[in-house]
Amino acid sequence: MKVAIINGPNLNLLGKRETDIYGNMPFEKYLDELKSIFPSVVITYYQSNIEGELVSELQRLGFSYDGIVLNPGGYTHTSVAIGDAIAAIKTPVVEVHISNVHAREDFRKLSHVSGKAAGSIFGLGLKGYELAIRWIVENK
Repeated sequence: MKVAIINGPNLNLLGKRETDIYGNMPFEKYLDELKSIFPSVVITYYQSNIEGELVSELQRLGFSYDGIVLNPGGYTHTSVAIGDAIAAIKTPVVEVHISNVHAREDFRKLSHVSGKAAGSIFGLGLKGYELAIRWIVENK
């Protein structure tokens, strides 16, 4: 089984950026934990701050992977293109947000991703990635 994790803008700064909201663990360290929790799953990781690169990665993986865990970061609220890419692919996408976007600024309540994703996880910290992978594994 192959699962991709795709992180959007500013998530390369996890562990350094607004640690009161996002925690102090770099994602690469957490990725090692995920791989140990799911030893039979091939987990790949991609991060970009560029919207078009995220769309290209969704398209590249969207017909060959068993699942995609996507945290589109700030593009959640602005990118029709990312939502359209999710709708265009066959691989199920689970949207993950470390913070509870619905408890933050009003503009964060709009998602161009949620309606196209198989499901969404908000506000459970990095644990949301584990839960998303678990759902993919159990539903394939």
